[in-house]
Amino acid sequence: MSYKQMTAADIAALRELIGDDERVFAGEEIHEDYSHDELGGTVHYPDIVLRVLSAEEVAAVMRYASREHIPVTPRGAGTGLVGAAVAAEGGILLDMSLMNRFLELDEDNLTLTVEPGVLLMEIYAYVEEKGFFYPPDPGEKSATIGGNVSTNAGGMRAVKYGVTRDYVRGLEVVLPNGEIVTFGGKVVKNSSGYSMKDLIVGSEGTLGVVTKIILKLLPLPKRTVSLLVPFPSLRDAINTVPLIVRSKAAPTAVEFMEREVILDAEQYLGKKFPDHSADAYLILKFDGPSLEQIERDYEGVARLCLEQGALDVLISDTEERDESIWKARGAFLEAIRGSTDEMDEVDVVVPRGSINRMVAYIHALQSELGVRIKSFGHAGDGNLHAYILRDGREEDEWQRILHLAMEKIYAEANVLRGQVSGEHGIGYAKRPYLRESLEPQVLELMRGVKRAFDPENILNPHKVCGL
Repeated sequence: MSYKQMTAADIAALRELIGDDERVFAGEEIHEDYSHDELGGTVHYPDIVLRVLSAEEVAAVMRYASREHIPVTPRGAGTGLVGAAVAAEGGILLDMSLMNRFLELDEDNLTLTVEPGVLLMEIYAYVEEKGFFYPPDPGEKSATIGGNVSTNAGGMRAVKYGVTRDYVRGLEVVLPNGEIVTFGGKVVKNSSGYSMKDLIVGSEGTLGVVTKIILKLLPLPKRTVSLLVPFPSLRDAINTVPLIVRSKAAPTAVEFMEREVILDAEQYLGKKFPDHSADAYLILKFDGPSLEQIERDYEGVARLCLEQGALDVLISDTEERDESIWKARGAFLEAIRGSTDEMDEVDVVVPRGSINRMVAYIHALQSELGVRIKSFGHAGDGNLHAYILRDGREEDEWQRILHLAMEKIYAEANVLRGQVSGEHGIGYAKRPYLRESLEPQVLELMRGVKRAFDPENILNPHKVCGL
């Protein structure tokens, strides 16, 4: 589909529409950061960047873009890993980061209403100070909540609490034609027709622009305890995960890691990890209303791990110990990035009973293809992050080995009845693999939804299902 090439008249009209030159950048004024996301593999510059402040401004921009047939790409903090916030067709980039107000904390209905530019770490600080809990825990705490909604972000606590979609009660959305609509609200139950809210969550900015979010909150757990469990091998560690899940102990998080990723994190942070006795580790977290209740859960899991060959079970029940473990876990992505010149990521998810098979397959693939693949992930919910490292390869060889590795990993995930993405989305970079993994009828239904919302295909084109 062809789009209008933006002219000087379009730039001038949009500047006038925003009415504040400090919130408009065009041509050479556009910073390089706006051309890519956090992974950096997909690079496209928009023709203009508009830093919007309100739903009304977004609506005015969308009306103009619809009338002139100009593509529009919404963007938050740009921390995504699949090119979803990159302006693949140029045009208008909507920077939502200045829409960052807390609008209402409703203690009667246990909801928090915010604008999409509020950062995840700001939400945690705001609600926890008041005794509330927002459970979704994606690794990138500097991401915006709008970005989390757009990708249906998950994170480490998903094994117990679920993902972003489970905590979105309502959305204000600007449609591609500029109309402002509301989906959902503060109600706990809703059987009133199709769940339009849930279509928007995870749609990666292809169906509408989210301008207000109503989030569900929980009471803040009073106590948390973490376990660091060293194992003599990755196989021993990962084979224990299905047994932990089956034990019904309800850990908040079940993460796995290998020694080499820990060493990368140590170098990146300049701090030592609490233990170096093993080749692989599980990290588990438990939370609850009292230490006694948590102990009942984690003691059974500790015995199970030792029965499966764990070298030890280290209990972390102080803030200082916890920080040393989870700070290292949070640094894995940046640490791996710093160990090579370029990388790409597979965010594959399989039924959690099959996570051990998926991890073993990827581990063996390194030798088969002669490439380094560093992996870690949310073992408790079957979501694995595997990073394929370039390590100085020439471009042609890098592209060959990268695509071969991805094809093999996604094919194995398909055999295990998994999916292409557990939490990072499809965006621009992973579209071919989504097409290969879905039945044609399902892909056409997705495209039908896109056409219903955006018949002119101006909103974030070439993303997800690829119109």
